[in-house]
Amino acid sequence: MGTDNIVFLEVIEWFDETGQEMVHRIPERGSGEIKFGAQLVVRESQAAVMFYKGRACDAFGPGRHTLKTANVPVITKMLSLPWGMTSPLRAEVYMANMKVFTDLKWGTRDPVAFKDCELGLIRLRAHGVFNIRIIQPVLFINSLVGTVGKYTTDEIEEYIKRVIVSRFNDHLGEHLDTIFNLPGHYDELSDGLQKRLQNDLVRFGLDLQNLYITSITPPPEVQQAIDDKSRLNVIQDMDRLVKMKAAMAMENASTSGGNAGSAMGMGMGLMVPAMFADMLHTRSGGQGTGVVSQETVCPDCGNPVPRNARFCPLCGHQQLVFDKCVNCGKNLSPNARFCPKCGHPAREKAVPSICPYCKAENLPGSAFCNRCGEKIG
Repeated sequence: MGTDNIVFLEVIEWFDETGQEMVHRIPERGSGEIKFGAQLVVRESQAAVMFYKGRACDAFGPGRHTLKTANVPVITKMLSLPWGMTSPLRAEVYMANMKVFTDLKWGTRDPVAFKDCELGLIRLRAHGVFNIRIIQPVLFINSLVGTVGKYTTDEIEEYIKRVIVSRFNDHLGEHLDTIFNLPGHYDELSDGLQKRLQNDLVRFGLDLQNLYITSITPPPEVQQAIDDKSRLNVIQDMDRLVKMKAAMAMENASTSGGNAGSAMGMGMGLMVPAMFADMLHTRSGGQGTGVVSQETVCPDCGNPVPRNARFCPLCGHQQLVFDKCVNCGKNLSPNARFCPKCGHPAREKAVPSICPYCKAENLPGSAFCNRCGEKIG
């Protein structure tokens, strides 16, 4: 490369103008010449990760950092000796946006199968919103971002949608017998689904802050069946009601002619819709505040740790995560080939769940098939 194409980076900082950018690489294309002594400015809502020769060297928290021997002990051993601590190095800096990304949409592109204990196999559509934030920037960059110049919520939203829909099908199958019991349980289902998804996202260095189910919609014919059942529940004793109506009709017919039937119809027409509306009233989820908790706790022992600590002072658990075991979720060192906890190969992908009935492929660990609704395993 000629000297005309070399850009020396002396002040490294980044501002997100869109509000949707999760990670931005500096420089956005290729790698740059970063001088020792260059200033790295990291905002309160950001974290910076330096890469050299394709490997993450260190992560930097909020503040102004001078990239030199005294302040960057992790990269000193790798970089200082060949040039006598004076020459520039070709490297990249990834700036991670640590804020909460709110109001991301999820929904079922195709209806999911659900085995209702009263209606049989039906297909449901569901929609909602969720909030996420990056909690392990190095792990997030290594597992999802890769080498792209910038990574926005658009790139990850589609993947998270598919994960939510798959886990939603499992959660619904395990915690709901029939959709007749659905009204009034939206909050409970939302909370349970959010907890179920935590393990799926924490493997990528992400935290699901909030998840809301705004609607679960059955097909039109099933909605008609729900309306019919609600009408029957309103009328407790059909036989006594019919007898009462017949007696009233006979009594009114003897005094007011044929107007009794129309009067009764008008009265019931005014009363029944209000009764149905009250019976079928449902609650919709609210919006999250988007406030980021300032408390940092160890994921292993739950003990509070300093914000920029590399290890937990109580149990020694590694806080700066480079990778996680796909089998048990244990933190892995950068060059680990096997998990120290379960012995599973560190880079081997999790095996998807295959439905034994329709042979459809589902996410690893799925309990119910998205295509046919049958239980897997």
